[in-house]
Amino acid sequence: MKARTRKMTLKPSHSTHSHIQTAIITGTSSGFGLLTAISMARSGYRVIATMRDLSKQGRLVKEAEEAGVWAQMECLELDVTDTAGINRTVADVIARFGTIDVLVNNAGFAVGGYTEEVSLEDWRIQMETNFFGVVSLSKAVLPYMREQGYGKIITVSSVSGRIALPGYGPYAASKFAIEGFSEALRLEMLPFGVHVVLVEPGSYRTDIWDKGFKTIKSPPDSPYRSSMEAMLSLARKSAANAPHPRAVASLIAKIAKRQNPRLRYPIGQGSTFAMLAKAVLPWKLFESIITRILKRKG
Repeated sequence: MKARTRKMTLKPSHSTHSHIQTAIITGTSSGFGLLTAISMARSGYRVIATMRDLSKQGRLVKEAEEAGVWAQMECLELDVTDTAGINRTVADVIARFGTIDVLVNNAGFAVGGYTEEVSLEDWRIQMETNFFGVVSLSKAVLPYMREQGYGKIITVSSVSGRIALPGYGPYAASKFAIEGFSEALRLEMLPFGVHVVLVEPGSYRTDIWDKGFKTIKSPPDSPYRSSMEAMLSLARKSAANAPHPRAVASLIAKIAKRQNPRLRYPIGQGSTFAMLAKAVLPWKLFESIITRILKRKG
């Protein structure tokens, strides 16, 4: 069984009108998820903080205790690729608290590399976690949110869900898929009072790409080697100069409180500018700029 409770300090409420709202957040062992769990707890939410491996909850526990909000949290083990575990977890939260007011789809990872050199298995694993995990969690909470007539599904996408760069193919594909899914789902659920929202961060100081870089498999004689090294150089430079991810967590907590949030919230270094450039520039000009940048770095 992949979904089990590790900590429970909160008394269950069987009223769907409880003044304490409940938020489920995935991928809370680090990065955006960890900080969002703390921000949401500070905003008064009962936070169900989930992660694939509960042995990694130590950092969240420490930072939540330091912030004085650990009593408002509960850690659950949840693998977003385990549909049965997802359904059990959601049903358990509903049984104990009567409501799920906010779902934050944050769990994910990055596969990097040039398409020819990324195995089909890695492509499938990328989509299974980043895309189908979001679909599974969303589908699990939809009947409850629809029935109660309100709720928010906030999904952490990326600037890579709007702009795809070489070497980012699998990750960008998963985020583009999330964008299309969320557009459709928002239009489906608005009549029922359920808001679907995309948060699209640019570059922030998280370890997602550091982990992704380590998995890149490129042979020494790869025809893409110089281009890949140029992309890695740009990504590392961007990450080194990126702002702290707490701004994204703060934004998510604010969106959760908004009565009528919009669909998309781009945020962070170069995010809005890059999207605007892609939208207004002719594609030939846009791609020539990217190509020149890579040649200069290669």
